Amino acid sequence: MTILEIKGLTARVAATDASAETVDILKGVDLTIESGQTHAIMGPNGSGKSTLAYVIAGHPKYEVTGGTVTLDGEDVLSMEVDERARAGLFLAMQYPTEIPGVSTANFLRTAATAVRGEAPKLRHWVKEVKEAMADLDFDPAFSERSVNEGFSGGEKKRHEILQLDLLKPRIAVLDETDSGLDVDALRVVSEGVNRYKAEENGGILLITHYTRILRYITPDRVHVFVDGRIAASGGAELADELEAHGYEKYLEHTNA
Repeated sequence: MTILEIKGLTARVAATDASAETVDILKGVDLTIESGQTHAIMGPNGSGKSTLAYVIAGHPKYEVTGGTVTLDGEDVLSMEVDERARAGLFLAMQYPTEIPGVSTANFLRTAATAVRGEAPKLRHWVKEVKEAMADLDFDPAFSERSVNEGFSGGEKKRHEILQLDLLKPRIAVLDETDSGLDVDALRVVSEGVNRYKAEENGGILLITHYTRILRYITPDRVHVFVDGRIAASGGAELADELEAHGYEKYLEHTNA
């Protein structure tokens, strides 16, 4: 069983010079995710949800000021970004980056080689990619296009889930994967996430504003994220409460 454990995590935007003053965005996050579990984090804009995702992944923009993040007991915070990926952590970004001049096919095979420790045999790899693209209703022609360049929002998100399918991480952090998706794309992407969980028994941290993706991906736990910390946790029914009443009572408690 894989366990991602976050204890007392605090973090801020890294200072650009010695005189710059910054304040913590994450203010003591405690969270444990195990294999086969889906945890949904919901909260208002500016609450620090995406910061949590980027800190787990090792984005250099953020500085950890306290707490720990471990993966099966190993110190994640001491790892470089590529080491975290090889250890089994995956981030699907809210705004996937375009990489002009790098074909999607080359990008995917290079990523798989880095994570697996050896290059996939070409014949098997081509079959693997074709099957994964078919599962996501992804036109095979996209393999020859530059990574995310000219992709629609839905195509970029499908490409993120294609990576999830091919790289098979132990823990997947999905940062607002539902943003900008129409109903059909949301269904296809959600099916890809559910397939990953069923086939790989992976753990999922799903960051979202809305409950619509939770109609397709059923969370085991829902966490309300307000002012840099988890303000409340519950079952899937908590998402329905948030849909009906919003975050007002949690914000009032924070501001009290």
